[in-house]
Amino acid sequence: MDAKNLFETPATSKLHRAEYALGLAVSSVLFLTHLGDVSWPVFIGLFLYIDLIGYIPGAIAYHRSTTKDISKVYYVLYNVMHSLVTEGLVALVWIWAFGAEWALLALPIHLFGDRALFGNFLKSFRLPFEPVEDPGYLRFRAEFEGRGARPAPVAAHLDARTS
Repeated sequence: MDAKNLFETPATSKLHRAEYALGLAVSSVLFLTHLGDVSWPVFIGLFLYIDLIGYIPGAIAYHRSTTKDISKVYYVLYNVMHSLVTEGLVALVWIWAFGAEWALLALPIHLFGDRALFGNFLKSFRLPFEPVEDPGYLRFRAEFEGRGARPAPVAAHLDARTS
């Protein structure tokens, strides 16, 4: 995967998820070592609000739809609420307004858990709201994997661009 080829092979996907698993482990250890200092209502509220706003409305719409074609608003809600940028800003505003507290670990635990444990990353408008293998992607993956482990020479890529 690179800036010009926005896809992942099974190996890079596992490595990507492993990075988030490390973040989940660090956040979870910090959380567990400070259990006595956690405000449980704040932790539960921060953990749940991400999905209450960002996932559940879209999941309900998707499962109720006979065509599975739902409004892009649900994708935007999901992506905004499941963004490390958004939740980082929420944490900063919380710290500014109420002070730092261990319950804020609900935010990275939720996001890192989604990515590491379930493989849930931000949603593309071009795919169904719920994960379903796309026939086009399956064809691409079969062709890509059929090339073997050796990448095409750089010269071939340059020749293709100038033709």
